[in-house]
Amino acid sequence: MDKFDLHSEYKEIHRRYPLWSSRPVIGITANYKEGNAALAEAYYASVIEAGGTPLIIPPYASRDALVETLHRVDAVLLSGGADIDPNYMGEEPDFSLLHAINPKRDEQELLLTMLAVDMNIPVLGICRGIQTIAAALGGKVHQDIYAAMGKELLAHDQEPVERHVATHDVSIVKESVLGRIFGCEKLAVNSFHHQAVSAVPQGFAVTATAPDGVIEGMEAADGRVIVGVQWHPESFILNEDRTMMPLFEWLVSEAALYRRARRVHERVITIDSHCDTPMLFSQGYKLQERSETALVDLHKMHEGSLDAAVMVAYLPQGDRDDESLKKATAKAVETLDEIKEKVAACKEYVEVCDTPSELERIKREGKKAIMLGIENGYALGDDIANVKRFRNKGVVYMTLCHNGDNDICDSARGNGEHGGLSVFGRAVVREMNRVGMMIDLSHASEDTFWHVLRTSMRPVVCSHSSCRALCDHPRNLTNEQLECIAQNGGVVQITMYGGFLRKEGRATLADFIAHVMHAVHVAGIGHVGIGTDFDGDGGVDGCSNASQLLGVTRELLRVGFNEAALEKIWGGNWLRVMRSVQDVP
Repeated sequence: MDKFDLHSEYKEIHRRYPLWSSRPVIGITANYKEGNAALAEAYYASVIEAGGTPLIIPPYASRDALVETLHRVDAVLLSGGADIDPNYMGEEPDFSLLHAINPKRDEQELLLTMLAVDMNIPVLGICRGIQTIAAALGGKVHQDIYAAMGKELLAHDQEPVERHVATHDVSIVKESVLGRIFGCEKLAVNSFHHQAVSAVPQGFAVTATAPDGVIEGMEAADGRVIVGVQWHPESFILNEDRTMMPLFEWLVSEAALYRRARRVHERVITIDSHCDTPMLFSQGYKLQERSETALVDLHKMHEGSLDAAVMVAYLPQGDRDDESLKKATAKAVETLDEIKEKVAACKEYVEVCDTPSELERIKREGKKAIMLGIENGYALGDDIANVKRFRNKGVVYMTLCHNGDNDICDSARGNGEHGGLSVFGRAVVREMNRVGMMIDLSHASEDTFWHVLRTSMRPVVCSHSSCRALCDHPRNLTNEQLECIAQNGGVVQITMYGGFLRKEGRATLADFIAHVMHAVHVAGIGHVGIGTDFDGDGGVDGCSNASQLLGVTRELLRVGFNEAALEKIWGGNWLRVMRSVQDVP
């Protein structure tokens, strides 16, 4: 053995360190045997060979340490090991079938998986790891495949051959993540297990199977970066067999993309310009609690690295007699006050703000921000003084109409009552200019759109709209409208409402990204942003609530947007318009 030159190695580390600092950190869960954490060398050797930095996560009870660890890793690798207790899936254990069970490991890894998924962290599960994903996210696991499947199965025990030797093939779905990783539809794998996934969680698809029908691979089918395999791909590298390295290279690549996305969110201000969460206030909603129904709360904003959300006081279009108009105004005031009360209940974590400078301060202080909007100018009643009243309450924008004509203008779903703006509507536009309130043209008819652009002296916004060229819907904007908003200096906030993204089938994150890219192509990078419409039926497969917004950045990075572009899309363009509109004498 050559003598180890400690000082030479020390100097070499310092010489090369800046080049090494970009390696993503892969957290690997450790096994637990006889009171000690343990991990086979093959796991961390595979991660290092793929270009990652392994960090072993031992099983422990501290929830604070678990969350802190997840904030410091760029991906999670769930390793193999003992059986999972069926109790976690609502089944009675059959101890005649089960081998070793480890509650300490089960409890930590199931929580770790759920939290990692909430935080958009890429996850790869191996053997027990695929079963952990299934158990944590609502799937099922056979306690014993031989007892459960009721037919002659392959020998999934690897005896008597060594672990790195392939013993059977698996069939891989060609258009799956696994199919793209390995570039084939048949793959020779090793096999040593007696449990396996019996039912995948909602939002997942089976993407690899053994000849006997045992599920050998599954993955999130909605765009989330989660893959599980039943075989042991890590075993191959110690025999200098690189067959399985594409899987670990995929994980490290996704971890690097996740790290880039997270750093973008650390450096830029991220704004969702439209959410309807106040509609859920009557259901006992609390901003500081992670809701099972609401798509936006402080926990999800933190998990998705969202700095600010505009919560709107939404008013469905109603009658326009004097009494109804007064009730509409009162309802808007009540909702705006409720939003402020929800924020005040957790003021150490979040503030209401209505200027770019306040938002920048809140970001620096590590808190979240809520801005106020009104969806439907019906809230004004017939009193133009309410424009200033609402601006003084902190309202940053007002959507001129909703799904129906009102006293201000015609709606995209109205009857063309005014041919655009009414006389009152023209006065409202001028008053909004005067007091520094942004004019929102989402929901407006095309006649209203053009009338407002001729009338307003300030840039306008569309807080939650998409592109008609990709989805022919009257609520979407034509290319001509996109071009004119850019000429006006305004901004279009692309929405995640499925019906505005595609005409048929469930909308996906890929559909949303396509609309962003189209809007940027037509209007330019300085005039596009994001307004999800969460809690107003917004949300797509791959981004179903605010916790998954980091995944939007990941996908925008994947298609080629750089940090400067993302700074504009995520908030810079919106803030520029706010400054322009609020720059009043």
